[in-house]
Amino acid sequence: MNDVGNIQWFPGHMTKTKRLIEADLKMVDAVVEITDARIPESSRNPILDDLVKDKPRIILMNKCDYADENATRLWKQYYEKRGIRVLTCDCRSGKGLNRFLPEVKTLLADLIERRKKRGMIGKALRLMVVGIPNVGKSSFINRMAKTKKTKVGDKPGVTRGKQVPIDRNLELLDTPGILWPKFDDQTAAQRLAFTGAIKDDVMDTEALARALGEILREKYPELLNARYKLSGEPDILTDIAKARGMLVSGGVPDTERAAATFLDEYRGGRIGRITLELPAK
Repeated sequence: MNDVGNIQWFPGHMTKTKRLIEADLKMVDAVVEITDARIPESSRNPILDDLVKDKPRIILMNKCDYADENATRLWKQYYEKRGIRVLTCDCRSGKGLNRFLPEVKTLLADLIERRKKRGMIGKALRLMVVGIPNVGKSSFINRMAKTKKTKVGDKPGVTRGKQVPIDRNLELLDTPGILWPKFDDQTAAQRLAFTGAIKDDVMDTEALARALGEILREKYPELLNARYKLSGEPDILTDIAKARGMLVSGGVPDTERAAATFLDEYRGGRIGRITLELPAK
């Protein structure tokens, strides 16, 4: 494994966001947790289980079009066996989100019936949207609201908490993306870095790209070779640079440029449908 270095994350708004979620949970009916289907478990914040507790929850496995279909099916089964409702979707295109409202109504059927008996038919359901940075919360809210009320970006930490009415029956409460302040599991940290949930400027991107290349060589060699027509060079970045004609003076492979291209194409789903982790058996 290439030495990417010890990945740390110390966002200044971490503690503030945690307090915000704890306070707002008392005012919402359910929680919508958005994860990255390519790294379903690594993209879940471990503190959320303690914060959410028994509050009704639905997991949206976003970016499903970038993930391995068979792996996504296994993850869906894994969570559903643990009593968590799961919806696979792509928030940018809107794929799968037509099933969101029916899922919410099923999830909160008991609450809706209680309100109906009390004559509270017009009371809107309020859902809190949570997730780590760059996982697709803003894209989800904008798609549901059919507008661009929430800033969307590829960099962590661009969202600020706000209420977004979807219609007279549903309201979404957005929260800033949060990560844990220290990574005890460096494997999870590395997977997050692969997907862009951690800023590239805090790590060695060439080492990161080489680490991703080693994983794809083992798990998805056909996709890797089909995309880059690799020749078998020991260093994958050298191989990609030569294949793409990324050379500097003297014909030396530009591995820095190759690393940026490789990471960008993986994150954009252009290499193929790839999932980097599977549920424990």
